[in-house]
Amino acid sequence: MHKHLTWTDRLKIEKALKEGLKPCKIADRLHVHNTTIYRELKRGTYTHLNSDLTTEERYSPEIAEARYRENLAAKGGELKIGSDYELAAFIEKKIGEEGFSPAAVLGEIKRLGLTFKTQISEKTIYNYIDKGIFYGISRESLPEKGKRKRKYEKVERKKAARTSAGESIEQRDPEVDERKTFGHWEGDCVCGKKKTKQALFVLSERLTRQEIIMKIPDQTAASIVAALNKLERRYGKRFSKIFKSITFDNGSEFADCAGIERSIYGKNRKRTKAYYCHPYSAFERGTNENINKMIRRFLPKGTDFRKVTAAYILRVETWINNYPREILGFASSNDLFSAHLAAA
Repeated sequence: MHKHLTWTDRLKIEKALKEGLKPCKIADRLHVHNTTIYRELKRGTYTHLNSDLTTEERYSPEIAEARYRENLAAKGGELKIGSDYELAAFIEKKIGEEGFSPAAVLGEIKRLGLTFKTQISEKTIYNYIDKGIFYGISRESLPEKGKRKRKYEKVERKKAARTSAGESIEQRDPEVDERKTFGHWEGDCVCGKKKTKQALFVLSERLTRQEIIMKIPDQTAASIVAALNKLERRYGKRFSKIFKSITFDNGSEFADCAGIERSIYGKNRKRTKAYYCHPYSAFERGTNENINKMIRRFLPKGTDFRKVTAAYILRVETWINNYPREILGFASSNDLFSAHLAAA
């Protein structure tokens, strides 16, 4: 399915035409297929009368947008959304431009107290997407493509490749599993392009789903400890209250359990408690796994982290932490984390 265009795209097309760009160059700039631009130019072209009474063909984003709205109304004669262009525009902006899921869009409407002429369900939004009602949105463009979260099956425990560096997850307080207590995190690394060393060290808080993303020079135990040292300096002596425990897999980068747990404010002082999952049991760090998928939307597999700036990583972190999460009643992680942080 080809990509549809938004109002912002149409303004960009008008600007590009004034700059003298050809349709193929405009397509490259907007990351769409050439045929999308040719269709759009046909939709928005009109005959302009000059002051000297000569005429010329011009592109009008207003005309293109109006014809799009007419098309929406024609498709939606029997649809609930009908001529509710405000709701259609809101859905297109949130999903097409900001990367929201249909469920998150409805959650955001509720959270902000917005009212539209029409009320529709998540299922209806998916149906409209399948019918091509919304410009710029298809199943392929959705975060999870409309798929439901898969269930993890219990697997036979396999022997670890190395002895666990610290205490097993089996020793962790059961209340951590229930996500009722703040300050228990999961730690992981997100790999970059093959044959490059740079990676991301990510921490996910289990109760609020708050995410911390830190760029590290390599996936070594020393780099993990250095990242935690930096984080402890950021939070100071509150660190141990905010990071009561961190659960890792048994990767070699997390092997320095003593370094992970030891505070920079005293050799005999602990800053956190490290636990280690069973081998081949990624589901024991389910929060990490789910949020890593969100990270990969912006930094897909094969990304060369040498070329990714700290500012961009912060943008990704901020987007994730401000995203309305269905599992949190469509509050954001940042809202919940900030409340707990104030009390720490």
